[in-house]
Amino acid sequence: MSPTITTSSEANGNVSAATARAAASAAASAEAAGPQPLTMAKALNTALADAMHADSSVLVFGEDVGMLGGVFRITDGLTATFGEQRCFDTPLAESGIVGMAVGMAINGMRPVIEMQFDAFAYPAFEQIVSHVAKMHNRTKGAVKLPMVIRIPYGGGIGGVEHHCDSSESYYAHTAGLKVYTPATVADGYRMLREAIDSEDPVIFMEPKKMYWTKDQVDLGELRREHAESTTTGRTSEGRAAVARPGTEATLIAYGPSVPTALAAAEAAALEGRSLEVIDVRTIVPFDDETVCESVRKTGRAVVIAEAHGFASVSSEIVARVQERCFHYLAAPIRRVTGFDVPYPAPKLEKYYLPGVDRILDAVDDLQWEN
Repeated sequence: MSPTITTSSEANGNVSAATARAAASAAASAEAAGPQPLTMAKALNTALADAMHADSSVLVFGEDVGMLGGVFRITDGLTATFGEQRCFDTPLAESGIVGMAVGMAINGMRPVIEMQFDAFAYPAFEQIVSHVAKMHNRTKGAVKLPMVIRIPYGGGIGGVEHHCDSSESYYAHTAGLKVYTPATVADGYRMLREAIDSEDPVIFMEPKKMYWTKDQVDLGELRREHAESTTTGRTSEGRAAVARPGTEATLIAYGPSVPTALAAAEAAALEGRSLEVIDVRTIVPFDDETVCESVRKTGRAVVIAEAHGFASVSSEIVARVQERCFHYLAAPIRRVTGFDVPYPAPKLEKYYLPGVDRILDAVDDLQWEN
């Protein structure tokens, strides 16, 4: 069934053609400007706008994503540009939000929904596990659910419980879901565009403490890269990245832990040690090849994640590396994770989250002497 959603100024009388032209002009100017400082928040916002311009079946909804532009302003300006039929607020009912997105996806639309905070998604967990993850298999492939569930996650913002959970393991454990988590500004744009294009449901985990990090990004090049990927099929999915080359040990991280791993590698370099940093990027599907190639080279590994260590994504990474690299390991694989306690009060989170000192202590424990 084809969607009947209209685009841009046609969608709402309050949206003028001038607004749409201004947005297109701004995009063209950005392409011509070359590398420019950009925050991850703006990269995600631009990815949403570009996807909505490119495909009228893409729509955005959730709590406060409309006129407010989202708690973190990731959807800022989308309602003004595309109208209330394409970007709109919903009641405070996460299960209803996901359920409505399922119905829309079944009927040919590509909903992108925001859960506002990590733990706010838990009321919708039954919908995600029982319907979003299983619909394709349940219908023997007849029904696809091309939808994205955006979840700001992780700590580092001084928030309280229910606002700083690292819930990626729940989704990674649920067969039928893809799980993405960008760690750079460029990947924020690149991976969100790819998630929206996916024919399968994607849980898009956004490291909220990185929303306001800046990097030099060439939006024009990213747009050209995305256009090329739609024809070649080569995307970021299932492809980890070597964030920093090294020779003596491998630090494996994803999302908000990647900058921490890079800081630890920089500190280790001052002591004469060469640590390689791998950015996992997509937890599901997982890139065994890149991760294991690095560990076979270095012989040692530390997995870093903000989430609890027990029964976690970090546990799975250790298991996969051990199974594939056992005869190459010079030392047991170590993990540096959040402690197995509920998320602490803001003043204590610095002790809970993995830090440079804890990572370097783990590196020191990798049996450097035979």
